[in-house]
Amino acid sequence: MAHRAEPPDGGWGWMVVLSAFFQSALVFGVLRSFGVFFVELVAAFEEQAARVSWIASIGIAVQQFGSPVGSALSTKYGPRPVVMAGGFLAASGMLLASLATSLTHLYLSIGLLSGSGWALTFTPTMACLSRYFSRRRSLATGLALTGVGLSSFAFAPLFQWLVSRYAWRGALLLVSALSLHLVACGALLRPLSLREDPVTGGPGAQLTSLLHHGPFLRYTAALTLINTGYFIPYVHLMAHLQDLDWDPLSAAFLLSVAAISDLVGRVASGWLGDAVPGPVARLLMLWTTLTGVSLALFPVARAPTVLMALAVAYGFTSGALTPVAFSVLPELVGTGRIYCGLGLVQMVESIGGLLGAPLSETLGMPEFSSSSSPAQ
Repeated sequence: MAHRAEPPDGGWGWMVVLSAFFQSALVFGVLRSFGVFFVELVAAFEEQAARVSWIASIGIAVQQFGSPVGSALSTKYGPRPVVMAGGFLAASGMLLASLATSLTHLYLSIGLLSGSGWALTFTPTMACLSRYFSRRRSLATGLALTGVGLSSFAFAPLFQWLVSRYAWRGALLLVSALSLHLVACGALLRPLSLREDPVTGGPGAQLTSLLHHGPFLRYTAALTLINTGYFIPYVHLMAHLQDLDWDPLSAAFLLSVAAISDLVGRVASGWLGDAVPGPVARLLMLWTTLTGVSLALFPVARAPTVLMALAVAYGFTSGALTPVAFSVLPELVGTGRIYCGLGLVQMVESIGGLLGAPLSETLGMPEFSSSSSPAQ
């Protein structure tokens, strides 16, 4: 363990950024590209789209709801062994999913088992990164999270090609092999001891103080609402485009366009977060508003040029809000409580992640997810 009075703003921290880059790619890049499997699973199991969408929603919810477990274990044992164990669980879930004979099997394998692995990898890694940076925190977070955009750009057409070549079972088997690289990501994490750590107390004391911290609670509620709509395009957009007579490869390409825009948004927002004076929360408010506007326009768009423009807008703004959302939290709770704080935020956010895609199917956005039965 390295001992420092203040975050070093560099050094081994850049290796932590590298680890977070690949880890974010192997977690959220896979989740964002799961829409490629969505149509295949609807046809294979002859189930309604709303039921199939629960696979990704359960995975997102378990990843977030289980984050406090990863945070507590990282506080006690350090992030390295926790993330390595999570990588093994994530790969095992995808491996078992390739053998599934019902949706229940997929709920348990991808949703529960892989989701548990993701819970042990994402939050501890991002919390470890936040402890290594102060002045460059937004930029470091933005660079780390570009892994999501790059992998979404690569994974959507790659997964579509794998499905066409090896069917969905073979494709999930290969995704399992990719997920096993999370173990190597965990090996790069080096715990860092900071001066303020003894003051913050153990996980129990930190949790009690956070539950009485008004700004933290309000911030957590806001991120939960954001999370409700954040993943909807990545679950339902493929089916929506195919209902508009787009071929699968063209639809996957549109997801890749959104991913490129997401990548640019993360880097730009990370740079702006460190360069622009004033609270980072102002940028978060701006990006969140623009993300909501672009998301609301997707169900009524029909022309390919309009859909392309919306994909670019949604990708940039939704990507831009992510690094500043992570950068605001250490300013609220301090780096000494970042493991517990980030874990608690992720857990409460799971409510939005769990309900977002199914609610868009059954309540508010029928045009956006009209493949509600195999007959359609």
